[in-house]
Amino acid sequence: MRAADHIVQSLKAHGIRRVYCVPGESYLTLLDALHASGIEVIVCRHEGGAGFMACSEAKLTGEPAVFMVSRGPGATNASIAIHMADQDGLPVILLVGQVAREERTRGVFQEVDYQGFFGGMAKGVYEVNDGRKLHELLPRSFRLAQEGIPGPVVLSLPEDMLDDEVDAREPVVFPRAAIGTNPADLTRIQALIDASERPVLVAGGALRSAAGKAALQRFAEAQRLPVAVTWKNQEIFDNASPLYAGHLGFGALAAHRKVLADADLIVAIGTRLGDVASLGYTFPEAPAPKQTLVHVYPDSKPIGHVFRTDLGLIADPVAVLSGMANTARVVSATRESWISKVNGVVRGLQVFSPVDAPDGIDFGVVVDALARLSPRDAIIVTDAGNISTWVHRHWKMTPDNTLIGGIVGAMGLGVPGAVAASLVQPGRTALCFVGDGGVLMTGQEIATAMAYGASPKIVISNNGIYGTIRAHQEREFPGRVSGTNLSNPDFDAWARSFGAASFNISRGENDVDGTVSAFLAAPGPAVLHVKSSRVALSSNVQLKS
Repeated sequence: MRAADHIVQSLKAHGIRRVYCVPGESYLTLLDALHASGIEVIVCRHEGGAGFMACSEAKLTGEPAVFMVSRGPGATNASIAIHMADQDGLPVILLVGQVAREERTRGVFQEVDYQGFFGGMAKGVYEVNDGRKLHELLPRSFRLAQEGIPGPVVLSLPEDMLDDEVDAREPVVFPRAAIGTNPADLTRIQALIDASERPVLVAGGALRSAAGKAALQRFAEAQRLPVAVTWKNQEIFDNASPLYAGHLGFGALAAHRKVLADADLIVAIGTRLGDVASLGYTFPEAPAPKQTLVHVYPDSKPIGHVFRTDLGLIADPVAVLSGMANTARVVSATRESWISKVNGVVRGLQVFSPVDAPDGIDFGVVVDALARLSPRDAIIVTDAGNISTWVHRHWKMTPDNTLIGGIVGAMGLGVPGAVAASLVQPGRTALCFVGDGGVLMTGQEIATAMAYGASPKIVISNNGIYGTIRAHQEREFPGRVSGTNLSNPDFDAWARSFGAASFNISRGENDVDGTVSAFLAAPGPAVLHVKSSRVALSSNVQLKS
């Protein structure tokens, strides 16, 4: 068979049901092999959009997702998604066309050294110069993308290699290595919890699965531990629980930071404890935390890398939580008082008080309505920017939700992320929050939604500025606006031009709930255009004008 046919067989053996792509002449043979293969080919409008869709699927399912691009410009456009998959820990496979083997190193049209280009972002980069090596390199790539800290793997496919004749044999799938849990380690963790008066459990993305969320809830309730969730993993623990200790993200308010700083034990499970999850390396403090630190993660790389770690455990976080859910001890009144104190601060910060701004509606009013009126199991997709601050602060998410947001902070994730979420789980509402900056980066993927029957619901906050950058600008150079104003199209007409339903909310709207309900009920893709205030710039920041 052709090497390209073996690639398709291997994708199917690894459970791949769809691939996202922008077509290119460098992998025509692979496109031909996909014809009538049973794998759905989702043709996108930009390589960045295709990559964001793969990232969204990987985040939603926890399983590898695949996208394909052509050489040179296609690959460089795709790099934003590879960066996101790296920093977000997502198992994404990129298949990129390459120039013919005889042309390599000559600097020919659209030639790129992908090992050099992607080497700092991807877990592995392999150029397949012999089709017979695919039998080994494909399962290696899928295993590598999933093990330890998940991440992206890039396969460079010279266009002439795809026609190589290879043996017609069954594709190989490499099982993932099991990570052990030593009962003695669990006993040590239990002893530290029992001795603590003011513990905090910091829970991260390795607990995003249904089993992880359930294990986290059982463990926290049995051990009576306040749970703080890391950046963009807000839904893994019920935000209405009396044990909820808040969302550790950018812009954490002083009252939240202050109460957490009083902890005497941090149990970090399923998180790399990066800069955002640790509130800028202050919780815990680098390099010597003020609290006792326990860190459980399925990869050794982040454990003890930045912080002195009193007990580091390379283990499956779900197995650790499950193994300790039935070993709880009786806790003291002091512990209960601590739980009440932390949760009380978080509850106070969740209260929404809208700003009566002169230049538009407070976007939080719309977020509040969506949080009340959306289906309980809504998929929430956040683009980068201040628009997400209201969502994180005021939407009381539960494990029934799925939150898809880029830890890497890449603008443009929102629309393609919601398109992919709607394709992967069409029975749920995929709700995108995006600003007027991000929506014009990848918003054209509404066309992809129309082509494949996806039904994303897209909420655009239009305040005419790059809001996050303006906030920084006003702090550093007050009154000196430079490079942050935007000139926008008529977003209502823009949405309708794709065939999407369009709804509008602006200052003075008397029936926000009615408009939001109609937007959510609209069949197919729909856009809610919110003429929002730049004065009420985020849930925490107000500008003077």
